[in-house]
Amino acid sequence: MELVRTLFCKYDGTPHRLMDAINLGEDEHGLWTGSLPGARAQRADGTWVTIDHHRVRLFPRGLWWSALFNDAPHNTLVYCDITMPAEFGVNSVTAIDLDLDVRLLRDGTVHVMDEDEFAAHQVLYSYPAQVIATAQATCTWIATNITTAEPFTTTFKTYLDTLKSLA
Repeated sequence: MELVRTLFCKYDGTPHRLMDAINLGEDEHGLWTGSLPGARAQRADGTWVTIDHHRVRLFPRGLWWSALFNDAPHNTLVYCDITMPAEFGVNSVTAIDLDLDVRLLRDGTVHVMDEDEFAAHQVLYSYPAQVIATAQATCTWIATNITTAEPFTTTFKTYLDTLKSLA
């Protein structure tokens, strides 16, 4: 199993979330990684959390988001972080988290989250106008399309099945 170090940072470069994930391959949507139950992730405060379910993450190339797809029975089916386009290294991916998130629950409910944090960080980190506009437009597109467009509807299931076969 080849691992990929995934790092989310805030706009000033401070680490936000760090995890070594399984490289599941790449397709037209981007790089897919996975986490098995028992995998650990580090939070910004340095504490570690243990993942309790199968999940896959997509890092698209050149787009302003990353998506986490959770296996049942997790209440959240898809969780999209609005980010600057990911930077891909040798066995690593780094994305700048821009605070806004879109959450699709299993019952079909869509929530846009952390708009207050996005507003506060625009001031704290001096987000350029283009970053603000692109993050907002991306968030709107995701919220509008997360229930009907690929890779959110079915593509991820193949990678989730692949991950579960590794257990």
